[in-house]
Amino acid sequence: MKSRKHLLRWASGIMLVLGVGHLSLLALTAGESIAGWVDRGVWAAVPLMLADGAETVESFRNSVTFWAGPGSFAVPLILLGSLTWHLAGRGVAVPAGIGWGLAAWCALGGVLLVPSPYFAGVIAGVFVIVAARKDDRSGAAREREMDLA
Repeated sequence: MKSRKHLLRWASGIMLVLGVGHLSLLALTAGESIAGWVDRGVWAAVPLMLADGAETVESFRNSVTFWAGPGSFAVPLILLGSLTWHLAGRGVAVPAGIGWGLAAWCALGGVLLVPSPYFAGVIAGVFVIVAARKDDRSGAAREREMDLA
């Protein structure tokens, strides 16, 4: 079986690929909307108030692009993947609750949005859970050894 560090590195790699892949696909499919934000200013992405009180097709497209990109799960998933990679390098286990939450969230997303790569996130969550349990078992083994000594 792989070590805890390898499991966490695989989990973080999956999270990073999912997050960066999501943002990259958005840039390819909605590049015009994103370029429009640069021209009109960042606040044009999701305006707080509509000019005439009615939503236009362009404002709806801007909102969808924002919530599909920078406002989506991709940015937090990239951050979580980076943190997991960093902690794995230091030999620190990510709590199993994070893995359970990630696995449940990705399973629900995968069921609601079929076909999608959400199910790869379930694998990342399982890797985090297994890595955390390896840490618990090694700690329990250390305690037993200390009791015997």
